[in-house]
Amino acid sequence: MSFYDSLLFFMVLIIALIPAFIMGIVEKKKKLYIVFISVVMLVLVYKDTPSELLYLGAFTFLEWHIIAIYQWILRRYGAVKQMFHHAVFLALLPLVISKLSGLYGQHWFSFLGISYVTFKSLQIIIESYDGIIVRSQFIPTMGFLLFFPSISSGPIDRSRRFEEDLEYIKSRKEYLELAGKGIWKIMAGLLYKFVLSSVAFEILQMIDGRYKPQYLVAYAYVYGIYMFFDFAGYSLMAIGTSYILGICTPDNFNKPFISKDIKEFWDRWHITLSHWFRDFVFSRFMMSAIRGKWFKNRLNAAAGGFIVNMLLMGLWHGLTVDYILYGLYHGVLLAGTEVYQKKSKFYKQNKGKKWYKALSWFITLNLVMFGFLIFSGYLSQTYLAVAKSI
Repeated sequence: MSFYDSLLFFMVLIIALIPAFIMGIVEKKKKLYIVFISVVMLVLVYKDTPSELLYLGAFTFLEWHIIAIYQWILRRYGAVKQMFHHAVFLALLPLVISKLSGLYGQHWFSFLGISYVTFKSLQIIIESYDGIIVRSQFIPTMGFLLFFPSISSGPIDRSRRFEEDLEYIKSRKEYLELAGKGIWKIMAGLLYKFVLSSVAFEILQMIDGRYKPQYLVAYAYVYGIYMFFDFAGYSLMAIGTSYILGICTPDNFNKPFISKDIKEFWDRWHITLSHWFRDFVFSRFMMSAIRGKWFKNRLNAAAGGFIVNMLLMGLWHGLTVDYILYGLYHGVLLAGTEVYQKKSKFYKQNKGKKWYKALSWFITLNLVMFGFLIFSGYLSQTYLAVAKSI
C-alpha cells in the first residue's frame, strides 16, 4: 500500500478519517489522534518494507533530539553560529547519505518522505536560531514531522502554523466548511491524478522512442501537463485529507501555466518547496553575500543567489546530469529575468501592455516546457540516440 495510489489506501483512509470527522463535529481537540493515526498509517504503508520503517523511526528519533538539544544550547549559550552549523549539518546528514548511497546502488537511510521530514526539521532549527521558536514540544513536533497526509511528497508546512491548527478547536460550522473543502479537494485530486495524468501518460508512451524534433516538442508539452496533473493531484488529495483532520495545509499549485515570467512560475509551481528554498536558502545567501561583499551590487548578488538556489533544488531532486542541468537552467532563467526586469527600459515601458503580457506568457510557457524536457531525461536520451545513429 502506498499513499494515494490504490483502492486499498483510500478504504483505509476513510476509516482513519471517520473518528477525526466525528471529533470535529463535536468540537474536540484532535492533537493526540492526529499523532496516533499518522503513526498507524505510516506503519501500514511501510509494513512491506520494514527496513524503511526502521529508517523512518531512527531518523525521526534523531531529528527530534537534534532539535531539542540545539534549542537547549540556544537557551543556555545563545545563538552561536558554529553550533547552528553543526545542528544543520547533523539534521541534513541522513538525506545527504541517502542521496550519495543511491549513486552506488545502496539504500542507506533511504525511505519515502526523508526529504520532506528533513525540510521540516531544518525549518525548526533555522527559526530557533533566528529566535522565532524557543522550545519545541515533543507531541506537536512529532505530529508535524510525521503528519501522514503530506509526508511522502509534501506540501511542506511550517511548524508554527501547523501547531496553531493542532491546538485550535474549530467550531462545528468552521470545521464542516473546512471538511467540505477537503472532500472537494480530494475529489479534484482523484480526477487530476487518475484520469487527466493517466491520459497524458498514455500519450507519452506513444511518443517515447521517437527522436525527431516534432516529437521532442510534443514530449516536452505532454510531460509538463502530465507532471502538473500527477503532482497537483497528489497535493490536492494530501491537502484535502489534512483539511478533514482540521489542519489547513497550504496549497502547492496555483495555475502555474498562466505565468508571465519565470519568477511568477516559481510562485505558482510547487509553491511550498520554492518558498522553502526562497526563505531558507536564497534569503540567507543574500544576507551573507551582502555582509561579505561577495558581489559588486545587490543585483549581482540576487543573480548569484538564484543560480545557487536552483542548483541546490536540482541536486535535491537527484544527483544526475539531467536534474543538475534542470536546476542550473532555471537558476540562469531566474537570474536573467531579475537583471532584465531591473535594468531594461523596454521592460519598464511595456510591462503593463496587453501585447507584452501575451508575448511574455508565450515565451515563459515554452521556457518552462523546455525545462520539463530536461527534467524528464528525454532530451539526453534523444541526444544519445542521435549520436549512436551518426
